[in-house]
Amino acid sequence: MDQQLTYYEFFAGGGMARAGLGAGWKCTFANDFDSKKGLTYQANWGTGGELKVGDVKAVSIEELPGSPDLVWGSFPCQDLSLAGSGAGLKGERSGTFYPFWDVIKSLAVDGRAPKIVAIENVCGALTSHGGEDFEAICRTFAEAGYRYGAMVIDAVLFVPQSRPRLFVIGVRKDMEVDPALLAPGPIAPFHTHRLVSSAALVDGAAKDDWLWWNIPTPPHRNTTFADIIEENPTSVTWHTVAETKRLLSLMSPINLAKVTAAKRANRRMVGGVYRRTRLDERGVKVQRAEVRFDDVAGCLRTPAGGSSRQTILVVDGKSVRSRLLSARETARLMGLPDEYKLPKNYNEAYHLTGDGVAVPVVRHLAAHLFEPLLGLAEVSEVDVAERLRA
Repeated sequence: MDQQLTYYEFFAGGGMARAGLGAGWKCTFANDFDSKKGLTYQANWGTGGELKVGDVKAVSIEELPGSPDLVWGSFPCQDLSLAGSGAGLKGERSGTFYPFWDVIKSLAVDGRAPKIVAIENVCGALTSHGGEDFEAICRTFAEAGYRYGAMVIDAVLFVPQSRPRLFVIGVRKDMEVDPALLAPGPIAPFHTHRLVSSAALVDGAAKDDWLWWNIPTPPHRNTTFADIIEENPTSVTWHTVAETKRLLSLMSPINLAKVTAAKRANRRMVGGVYRRTRLDERGVKVQRAEVRFDDVAGCLRTPAGGSSRQTILVVDGKSVRSRLLSARETARLMGLPDEYKLPKNYNEAYHLTGDGVAVPVVRHLAAHLFEPLLGLAEVSEVDVAERLRA
């Protein structure tokens, strides 16, 4: 890419959107509230001065250089997720969408409205408050002078982790959009039934500005959960034989049968283990360990209280071992290269990756939507892979 595009990265975390956009893009401003994440951001991307650690409400127009081609915002999901409080966009954390959007409006008043605005969040944003929160997001884009559309992209298409996320992408109304980037209606897999249902509730001017983005699906993923597992992790230790036996003792006959089948697979099998409260045959609540051997990890979540940290079961013939996912494994599940510097503290590393956006998803959007919208040629999937390695 001869032309270097510019962008701001809000709710930047460790700069995972930056990793996905790649060397053809220049970050001129970044912001995150978390000082620990800020240290990781600088450890990986340098201390060039573009990062401001602090509340997005405190970001002033004077701090923002130039006219960005793109503004990216992965605003907090806690109030929109199924596991959250249900407060939605009125919540303390997910409500930061509005001060983030105040920045967009300030840029517009200053004659520097970004050409593209992209936001990312959990799919719960589609149905939060009966769809009212999603409709509010759509109205916000339209009222600010953007045509926009949404997609649900599951990171499992790129990495061995089940991680569907909602992406809403707006393009300034004065920009020409290549018809090849649009579809006349919803197309699978990125326009899910839930997205289509939520989009149908959008009305008025916001409905008139809706676009069905049309991007290609990626080639078939050739990596499995087992491929990213470390034999000698440094951030966690393997369970003792007794601890693994205890874990197996919590399994129902059906789940133990899965382990037996994995022993006969003639290859190393890695299963994700999830602790659930179930009713036994007497109707009494008991703790169960449930395992899945489908070559895919469950969605990474922040390890609040330790309950969301994933346990894995590694089966290789008669050998059965267990432990927590390592910090490096969580980074690999997000598409980060092994050169990426993680916090030394395990929970901080897990929190960083669990809060992030999958790197290859961002690269796919950049290659097949952002860059073509900005007048650059669409790149091949081979080029996409090479840019992720760069």
